[in-house]
Amino acid sequence: MASDRPARRAVVTGASSGIGTEYAAALARRGWDLVLVARRADRLDALAGRLREAGAAVDPLVADLARSPDLARVAERVACDDVALLVNNAGINGYGPFAEVDPALLAKVIDVNVVAPTALTRAALPGMMARGHGAVVNVASLLAFAGALPPGPLPHRAVYGGTKGYMVTFTRTLAAELGDSPVRVQVVCPGLTATEFHLGTGEAPVPGEARVHDEGGMPAADVVAASLAALESREVVCVPGLSDPGPLIGLADAELALRDGSGAALAARYRGAGRSTG
Repeated sequence: MASDRPARRAVVTGASSGIGTEYAAALARRGWDLVLVARRADRLDALAGRLREAGAAVDPLVADLARSPDLARVAERVACDDVALLVNNAGINGYGPFAEVDPALLAKVIDVNVVAPTALTRAALPGMMARGHGAVVNVASLLAFAGALPPGPLPHRAVYGGTKGYMVTFTRTLAAELGDSPVRVQVVCPGLTATEFHLGTGEAPVPGEARVHDEGGMPAADVVAASLAALESREVVCVPGLSDPGPLIGLADAELALRDGSGAALAARYRGAGRSTG
């Protein structure tokens, strides 16, 4: 007999450490059933065991989202009728000078940070819209807005920052497309966060027990608390450490001004540019 209970299952990618683990714990405390996705089976099993002891229903799903067959398996699960929340948290950094980083690693960064969340969001949305409820949270980074800043102390991040810029634009544009739909989308942009993220480039999982990089930063639990609070208030862009939302309003105003350049007339400052005067 079918249950009248609405779907209450969340899929969290990158759940084996850091922000993903904190999403899993916070959602479990709120009564969500969980599907936890990551590459490290041992970490996933340990986390699932802890959450089950606290009363949560948890299904680990071991997958490397850079691999097409694994991504297809996760997308199939995300499309199921019981999924009401998707947290696209998995991400790798591929940090390093652009001209020196292995091209295969840069392709993997794009696969994990762009291709996977796009495919999973596409898998999740039709069912959520048909059921009349659901949400997608995309984890980006404040490095999405750091394009003109040089490395030091920031990392070499051309591709990573580009992927996170994509997630910001993708989410904001999708939110505008959905309009007043009951399905919500959010992009959360944390700054430096106290996780193990900087302990590797993402080519392989960080080995051993979960730990925090030396740079410190905001506790991952606070990032998640901000994201879930913002989701309740339907904030599309959540910056956990930003007290004044004015810069986000200013960003939207600047974009509107930039779009004034879509007219048919060439701007005066470019007329005659490049022509020889000799």
